[in-house]
Amino acid sequence: MDISKFLAPHSAEARAHSHVTENDTDWDTAGPTIDETVVAHCASYRSFQRYLSGEHLFILPRSRRELESILRRYSTDAIHNAIAKSRSTLEAGGYSRACHLAENSIREVLNTGDNVAYLLALHAPKDTNQLEEEGGHTQAITT
Repeated sequence: MDISKFLAPHSAEARAHSHVTENDTDWDTAGPTIDETVVAHCASYRSFQRYLSGEHLFILPRSRRELESILRRYSTDAIHNAIAKSRSTLEAGGYSRACHLAENSIREVLNTGDNVAYLLALHAPKDTNQLEEEGGHTQAITT
């Protein structure tokens, strides 16, 4: 699945992700502190990237609230990874601001068009009848 359906190549999130990816060794050394906006937008981008891949998605979301919770958790992971890899520090309050910016970015994407329905359907479990039609086998678990 192409992430550009959700975040256009010219979006702040895609630009931040490109900046961090292309400048992997020195993206964080432009100043004495990490640019929390870059961290937040990159984290938002990576959260959608991770969700689209299905990576570590064990409990499938059934509602917008559950989907948003998963994406927020993924963005928090990305923020933690960026901070851990960085040679600079965040300004005081920067972690909270980065998390808030990432959450707002995620919310904006989810509020656009049919994105929620599309993302929920992407990893939705198949219907039992559909599995049988496709030759899948289902068995009851006996104890």
